[in-house]
Amino acid sequence: MSLSRRILRASALPLVLALALGACTPSVSTSAIAERRADTLAGDLPGMNRFAGSAPMAPGRANSEIAADFLDLAFAMESGRPITGMSRFEGPITVTVTGTPPATLTADLDALIARLRAEAGIDIARIGAGDGPAGITIETLPRARMQRVVPQAACFVVPRVSSWGEFRRARNSRDLDWTTLAARERVAVFIPSDVSPQEVRDCLHEEVAQALGPLNDLYRLPDSVFNDDNFHAVLTGFDMLVLRAYYDRELATGMTRAEVSARLPGILARLNPRGERASRTTVRATSRAWIDAIETALGPGTSEAARIQSAERAVTIARNAGWDDTRLGFSFFALGRLTLSRDADRSVQAFQTAAAIFERDAPGGIQLAHVDMQLAAFSLSAGRAEEALRLTTRAIPAATQAQNAALLSTLLMIRAEALQDVGRASEARAVRLDSLGWGRYGFGSNAAVGARLTEVAALSP
Repeated sequence: MSLSRRILRASALPLVLALALGACTPSVSTSAIAERRADTLAGDLPGMNRFAGSAPMAPGRANSEIAADFLDLAFAMESGRPITGMSRFEGPITVTVTGTPPATLTADLDALIARLRAEAGIDIARIGAGDGPAGITIETLPRARMQRVVPQAACFVVPRVSSWGEFRRARNSRDLDWTTLAARERVAVFIPSDVSPQEVRDCLHEEVAQALGPLNDLYRLPDSVFNDDNFHAVLTGFDMLVLRAYYDRELATGMTRAEVSARLPGILARLNPRGERASRTTVRATSRAWIDAIETALGPGTSEAARIQSAERAVTIARNAGWDDTRLGFSFFALGRLTLSRDADRSVQAFQTAAAIFERDAPGGIQLAHVDMQLAAFSLSAGRAEEALRLTTRAIPAATQAQNAALLSTLLMIRAEALQDVGRASEARAVRLDSLGWGRYGFGSNAAVGARLTEVAALSP
C-alpha cells in the first residue's frame, strides 16, 4: 500500500505550539490566572473569526529553480520511489463530500475550489453526494476510527477508491499504489471530522492538492505546502503555479520525466514571465539521512533524549552539506522546541539562530513568525514586555497572510499580556478578545481556547 499523507502533522507541525510553557513560567498564582481568564471569558466568547479571501504572493524564484522543483515533486513519492509516468485528471473534475462533515468544511472547500479555478485554471466543481460519482471524494470520519487503521496520519489521500469501506477492502492491494496509476479517475481524501476548523481546512488544501497533482514533498521549498515542515497551511502562489503547469495543455497523462522536462521551460515562461531570469542558487537535494533525523526528532515513539540527539544530528548534517536555507533553519527550530523543557537558554539560542536564517532566506515569512512566537513567549516570561511587543508586531502580518489562525491567536494572546504588563489595560483587553475569535477557528472548542489563554497568561510575571 502506498499512501500520500502528512504523517508528521500531529507531532511535528510547528503550529502544535507546544510552548513547554511550564519550562519558562515564573511562579504565578493560579487564582490570579483564573481571575484574568474569567474577566476575558465572561459571558459568551466572540464569534469565530474567518479569513476573508486570499492574496497569495507570486513565487519569487527563477523559473529554472521552479522547473527543478516541479520535476522532483511530480516524479517521485515521499518515500523516494520514482514515478515513471505523470498522472492527472483529464477533463472536468468533480468533488463531493460524504460522512459527517463539520459545519465549517463546506465554506472552506468552496473557497479552495474557487481558488483552484481562478489561480490554477483547473476545471473543478463541487457536486452533491447524490449527484453521481465524483473524481475526488472527501470523506470525513472520527479521528480515532481513522487512526486505528492509519495510526500516524492526520489526513491522507489514496487512488482508485471513493469510500472508507473501499479503502479498507483494498488497503493491502496494489490498487492503492500511486506508482501503478496510468490516469486519475477516482481519488479519495480522508479527513477527521472532530478536529479544529483550521485542521480540517489545512487537510483540505494539502490533500486535495495532492489528489490533483504532485505526490511528493520537498523540505527545500520555502514557499509551499508541498513540504513536510508544515509551516505553510494553505496553498501558496508557488503551489498554484505548479498546479497550473501540471494541468497545462502541453502536458498529458503518461508523459515521462524527460518529456515533461523538455516542455516545462516554455510552459513556465508563458505562465510566469517574471521568473525568466538567471537563478541565484543551486538546487541541492535533501539527503535521506537528514530526513530520517528530522522525522525521528519530531515523530512519535522516541524518548526525549533520542529526539534531541536526532535534532542535533539534523543540524550537523545540514551544516556539513553546506545548506544555508530553510532546512538549516528548520533543524534549529526543531532543536529549540525539543530543548524547551530541559535547557531554556539552549532553546532560546536555537530559536535565535533559526530566526536569523529565516529572516535572511524568507524575510517576513511564516517560518520567522513561528520562531518569533516562541521568542515572544520567552521575552514575556522574562519580564521583557517591550521585546514581546516588538516580536509580535513583526509576526502578526505573516500569520495573517498565511491564514494561520492558531498562530495568530497565540501571538495576540502574548501581545495582550505584554500590553497588560506595560500598563495599557484597555488595549490589552481588546487584543485578548480578538485572540479568542481567531482561537475558535484555530483551536476549535471553547475549552481549548480557554486552556491556551490560561497557558499564555501564566507566562506573565
